[in-house]
Amino acid sequence: MSNNTRPLAGIAPAADAAPATLITPGRSALTAEYDVALLDLDGVVYSGPQAIKGAPEALARARETGLRLAFVTNNASRSPSATAEHLSRLGVAARSSDVVTSAQAAASLIAARFPPGSPVLVAGSTGLRLALRERGMRPVSLAADLPVAVVQGFAPGINYELLAEAGVAVRDGAFYVATNSDSTLPTQRGPQPGNGSLLAVIITAFGVQPVVAGKPQTPLHAEAVARTGARHPLVVGDRLDTDIEGAVRGGADSLLVLTGVSTAKDAVMAPRGQRPTYIAADLGGLTERQPVVGPRGRGRLAPAEGSAADAEGESPAGQGHDGPGARVFQCGGWQAAYPGGSDPIELAGDGSWIDGLRALCAAAWSAGRLTDDMVAPAMKALGDPR
Repeated sequence: MSNNTRPLAGIAPAADAAPATLITPGRSALTAEYDVALLDLDGVVYSGPQAIKGAPEALARARETGLRLAFVTNNASRSPSATAEHLSRLGVAARSSDVVTSAQAAASLIAARFPPGSPVLVAGSTGLRLALRERGMRPVSLAADLPVAVVQGFAPGINYELLAEAGVAVRDGAFYVATNSDSTLPTQRGPQPGNGSLLAVIITAFGVQPVVAGKPQTPLHAEAVARTGARHPLVVGDRLDTDIEGAVRGGADSLLVLTGVSTAKDAVMAPRGQRPTYIAADLGGLTERQPVVGPRGRGRLAPAEGSAADAEGESPAGQGHDGPGARVFQCGGWQAAYPGGSDPIELAGDGSWIDGLRALCAAAWSAGRLTDDMVAPAMKALGDPR
């Protein structure tokens, strides 16, 4: 099945799917199903200067099972060695060779197009210059050096003069590459303008769109696979619009963790090209067997096993649906039903909220066009998972 249509944990998307069509996501933990985890960093492993609670321990357990780890980031301002040092300080063992950056992917794009020693104007950090030198390119800072390419990446000290030099080179025909196009970047003060916002300076002035190396575009994913030699990678991220979409575009399975940017509701509302294969609360999901999430058939939404409503033989108040067209999806002690059309999705059950979210995502993704009103009652029934 194409990853462009592969839904959460192997749920068959057909409206008339019967229980016999269920696909078990795996016979064991995810660590046994994949050879390399391609992990995003901010929002997954750490949040700014602090490790996310439980992340170092979860990664250590994953490594003990034999899963290899690579840290794949759109951040082009830090070198792999600096990132590895930061991870080590947080209790996550890492070498520079374990880190793959959008700067490296951008350098590979340029090196594949031009011969070694070609001048490349760098509007970015030292880490970007190092990546270019690693690929045999010659970093320069002036349009007068006649660069064959311009590569732009975020750097805190970037100034107008450097952007103007880059703009002149792009205007004169230099190949324009961006490490990433994130409009914002996370900081301790909240979101601030990122590289995507800075790209707008040259795009607006000269009308040239860059080739983007970072997520969700595929060059960074290809760079990570090439550097790790991954045969069956699992992309792990906290953002649907970068990490998960990048995995979908790269034809890889993905795990969404809810420790960063994207929320439970974001997952429910995710468009087809941003739907993860798996969902977990945090990196602990790597060492857990992802449960079966699948269609129970059509009809009435059944109560959770052992609930009061179950004992009385009736559906919970406000959660029943007698229509024959309802699509019912189950995960653990939860069931979610999509009645069809623009009717609200129903959710009933108990147990782990993450199972409830998985069932709800399955029902929501079986619908065509989703609206806030269609998912609001189910989100309320699920409760605030954070």
